[in-house]
Amino acid sequence: MSTKSILKKSSLTFLEKYLNNASPTGHEASGQKLWMDYLKPYVDEFITDTYGTAVGVINPDAPYKVVIEGHADEISWYVNYITDDGLIYVIRNGGSDHMIAPSKRVNIHTKKGIVKGVFGWPAIHTRMKEKEQPAKISNIFIDCGCETKEEVEKLGIHVGCVITYPDNFEILNKNKFICRAIDNRMGGFMIAEVARLLKENKKKLPFGLYIVNSVQEEIGLRGAEMITQTIKPNVAIVTDVCHDTTTPMIDKKVEGDLKMGKGPVIAYAPATQNVLREMIVDTATEKKIPFQRAASSRATGTDTDAFAYSNGGVASALISLPLRYMHTTVEMVHQEDVENVIKLIYESLLKIENNETFSYFK
Repeated sequence: MSTKSILKKSSLTFLEKYLNNASPTGHEASGQKLWMDYLKPYVDEFITDTYGTAVGVINPDAPYKVVIEGHADEISWYVNYITDDGLIYVIRNGGSDHMIAPSKRVNIHTKKGIVKGVFGWPAIHTRMKEKEQPAKISNIFIDCGCETKEEVEKLGIHVGCVITYPDNFEILNKNKFICRAIDNRMGGFMIAEVARLLKENKKKLPFGLYIVNSVQEEIGLRGAEMITQTIKPNVAIVTDVCHDTTTPMIDKKVEGDLKMGKGPVIAYAPATQNVLREMIVDTATEKKIPFQRAASSRATGTDTDAFAYSNGGVASALISLPLRYMHTTVEMVHQEDVENVIKLIYESLLKIENNETFSYFK
């Protein structure tokens, strides 16, 4: 493939719209509709399930099935308690970071529409320096400008309403993408771009390709657990994000040595099938796609684990995108890494033969 950018202007337009749209865990429908609309010209049909996972399928009648997968949901908060004087306390929906909450603007999603609010925080002048409290789940609160519980409820807010941050997509210094929810709607974007390239380059695959955008990864890989039982794939190549460990306060001895801009990260873990992984490594080497390696001790913590251990065992691999500031509103990735993840998945698919067995005993 050419060394020039593979991302079209229309691709970036979709990416911005897709990232800016809120798709919190359990409420991914609007984002899935955007994704399917973009993917529609490049696939033969769609599969959806009860909880909202969306799958674009190429060659749906082929008996041999290959999955490429990302997850669609973003972390968020739930309204948990409304005080008599109209303040809102929250619980997590996924791995939301209480440390970044104070002074953040929020969108509270109700049946009446979006209600604006802020995570309030006492002024520095009023805090006791000797016993200053850090932000924690028990003391962060949302103020939506109301003076009573009844006033809050009249806005349509109730226990169970989901809360997201409004921070939108930007490009820093020409090639750094920042936004909330890059983890992992960027994965959904990248697998959609693989489908686009296959179509535009007129590649005919000898197997069924299932482009899977799973829901509910952030609370335990749940969407992947469900959809793998529906598809029953032979192979799964999953993409997610991992940590850029050059970020201050991260210990490389614990998290490994990974940096955005140096290429996709190929995972080594019990869930990653050795023969499939080495095929991907060989493909990266052959096609001169830069890559990095990362090891996971027991579980990858991604949808790879759900696919690998389903249906009696599915040959699975994980290709990750290095990311800074995970689970914040300023998640950051390098455009070149995004493009190289797309290239690596694309080129790896072209290496898979119909009915290929990725076996330890070949």
